[in-house]
Amino acid sequence: MAKKPPQGRPAPLDTPEAVRKKALSLLERRDYGSAELAAKLVEKGASEAEAESAAARMAELGFVNDANYAAMVVRHYAARGFGPARIREELRRRRLDRSLWDEALAQLPEGSDAACALFRAKLRGGADKDAVRKASAALIRRGFSWEDVREAAERCLAEMEETEITE
Repeated sequence: MAKKPPQGRPAPLDTPEAVRKKALSLLERRDYGSAELAAKLVEKGASEAEAESAAARMAELGFVNDANYAAMVVRHYAARGFGPARIREELRRRRLDRSLWDEALAQLPEGSDAACALFRAKLRGGADKDAVRKASAALIRRGFSWEDVREAAERCLAEMEETEITE
């Protein structure tokens, strides 16, 4: 009979069964991509071979689906107002296969709409030259291209001028 670890210490990941149980435990909390799950298992003390085997088994059972996970990451970060470049970086950080990126990023809404909404929010205090510069820089940091930022700035400033004229 296996000894139980002392209170407060996690069980060692020294058997394939323990690694699979840890993988299931991790997947109960949140979704992972297969490479990210394997890396997390190695971080928790599993050997690289056992971690990859457990991640492959979880994918085989349908608990891990890299394509769905990539799409979920894209939707999540797009909803939080991030642009394509920042979302690509997040996909890379989460160790998702590059072949999945294009399909997932194709689901992004039109960049200029999201950029315009964020640009408008950043200009609440006014639309002087300094505020426009700061708002543009904020959009670049959030991963929008210069093209999207330029279009958003032109569109939002035109809309703001239009509302000032009608008032």
